Amino acid sequence: MALRKRGGRWHYRFKVDGKRYAETTGLAATTRNKTKAQQVEAEHRQALLEGRNPSRRIQVREFDAAAKEFLEWAKMEYPAHPNSYQRIATSFASATEFFGREAVSLIDEGRLEAFKTWRVNKHKIRDVTLRHDLHAMSTFFRYAIKQRWTRENPVRNITIPSDAEAVRIHVISDDEEKYYFVRAAKNQDLHDLAQLILNQGMRPDEVLGLRREDIDLERGQLSIRNGKSPAARRTLDLTSESRRIFARRLEGNSPWIFRSKRNPGMRLTRLNGAHDKLCAKALEEGVSVRFVLYDFRHTFATRLAQAGIDLATIAAILGHNSIRIVQRYVHPTAEHKRDAMMRYDEILRVGREGNKAPEGRPN
Repeated sequence: MALRKRGGRWHYRFKVDGKRYAETTGLAATTRNKTKAQQVEAEHRQALLEGRNPSRRIQVREFDAAAKEFLEWAKMEYPAHPNSYQRIATSFASATEFFGREAVSLIDEGRLEAFKTWRVNKHKIRDVTLRHDLHAMSTFFRYAIKQRWTRENPVRNITIPSDAEAVRIHVISDDEEKYYFVRAAKNQDLHDLAQLILNQGMRPDEVLGLRREDIDLERGQLSIRNGKSPAARRTLDLTSESRRIFARRLEGNSPWIFRSKRNPGMRLTRLNGAHDKLCAKALEEGVSVRFVLYDFRHTFATRLAQAGIDLATIAAILGHNSIRIVQRYVHPTAEHKRDAMMRYDEILRVGREGNKAPEGRPN
């Protein structure tokens, strides 16, 4: 048997019937792993001698190394959807911390349930984040099967929070809105981002990804060119307030509407930290501000619906493919529903009065 160290891993090579075979064991080249690496080589050799297909055997791969390779693949797989890649990378930061050097092939349903418990108890994550984590893990295991690091996708056998459980929607009240923007005025980027989401119904990453050429102040329009679906790639008419914000942000020569101060020539990618600090400061002041930036988009959709805008139009503005998806954003208030029923009652009353038979003999 001929083991050798290459790139920090145990590799092996041997001949069977005059043909040379050389592969990696996927194991770190440590003394502790040497016996296991020899076993991998022996299994490969035995499979060939018995006429079995050695390509079907599982390669032992530690999770942290496998995750690194998987993320390189994911970055290549989603070039047009950088936010999808970023979501996976965020989930894998926690997954790598938890699974570490465990063999991918030994991660089963039990270990995933332990991972779920750890994420919820230690990091206090919501269902929507757990859902993202588990979908990222499922994508990883599908990739791992192709790489022969494992034979099964254990995510299929565990419970993932449903859309209804995972999507937490909060419609921002008038008082919350006033409080937020007074405090956000200290951070112009955060203030403008939240205001544009509320004015235009855009996703946070769509706003932050806007370039100079996407804004046409003369026509009063903006173009979203890199949406994640055909419906998401759309043109929106600007509100008067949005036009003022863009006119101010177009000053200077940066190609980005939201330019990074730390990395000249680059754009801002996230303002969640600034938002979280504002919410934490509010709690210190005894004010509960328990919503996320995305809730400005939910609020925009709800206000359009309450203004009588049809769902098909709302879906087009939001960049959704169907009305069904839009329905989760629309949350009429009790007052709005009461007004609707009063209007309907008036329609019924007028209709009944108009259908009354005239006095006198029937025709």
